[in-house]
Amino acid sequence: QVQLVEAGGGLVQAGGSLRLSCAASGRTFSIYAMGWFRQGPGKEREFVAHINWSGGITNYADSVKGRFTISRDNAKNTVYLQMNSLKPEDTAVYYCAAKVYSDWRYWGQGTQVTVSS
Repeated sequence: QVQLVEAGGGLVQAGGSLRLSCAASGRTFSIYAMGWFRQGPGKEREFVAHINWSGGITNYADSVKGRFTISRDNAKNTVYLQMNSLKPEDTAVYYCAAKVYSDWRYWGQGTQVTVSS
């Protein structure tokens, strides 16, 4: 089992920044990649970004490219999502997830990000 705990959500004005963190514990050696997803009001959950745990290869949704940066600290088993130039449409519950083999198998509880216009 892998446990994920997110932190760092909150309320910010449009154009502002927030940094989310996700600390992993448990069988972290089984993690292949870590990712962030979000679910806005009345919307389905969508992919935001992911990072390979070993090589650090990253991938982003088009909607956040150039504004969000995902990074990791392997020593702390923590992944971060730096969010800049936030827009009201970024308002969502953000979830951290861990990929084991090919499945996003473990999920955090979510953290609310609200961007006011």
